[in-house]
Amino acid sequence: MSDERRQVLLRIVRDSVAPVTGADLATTLGVSRQVIVQDVAILRAAGSEIIATPRGYVLPSAPAGGQLRTVVAVQHRRDQIEIELVTLVDLGIRIVDVVIEHPVYGELRGLLMVESRFDVRAFMTRLEGSEPLLALTRGVHLHTLEASRPDVLERGRQALRDLGILLER
Repeated sequence: MSDERRQVLLRIVRDSVAPVTGADLATTLGVSRQVIVQDVAILRAAGSEIIATPRGYVLPSAPAGGQLRTVVAVQHRRDQIEIELVTLVDLGIRIVDVVIEHPVYGELRGLLMVESRFDVRAFMTRLEGSEPLLALTRGVHLHTLEASRPDVLERGRQALRDLGILLER
């Protein structure tokens, strides 16, 4: 029964066009949220690439049809997070993730999937009372950015440069 439930969980997440919340999965599968967390852990241990994002569970995929990706390195203070994110989404750029290099744990990645001002506000609300990853690295971190055209990504780089937070060679 539990193996079957995990396969159904995986199918639901795979077939969804949007992240699926643990609460929705629990309701659909008739189990508790904690059972979903355990099922996801077991699926990961078995090799599934299911990812928990702030908006729900997803399976990684290539960038959406025709989307291009680039990685940027930035450094800024906590009070500059919102302007960084708003600047990028206003240009039509999705911020896929945030990555830091931790001296003990190595690469730490948080999936963001921020693509609108609504997403920025939701992220900033979740951040209240917490420390962002950049607090561990004096503000230095990477973002994977996604956009439909190379010129949009370049405008994003220029906007970060104009804000004085883009790290370049």
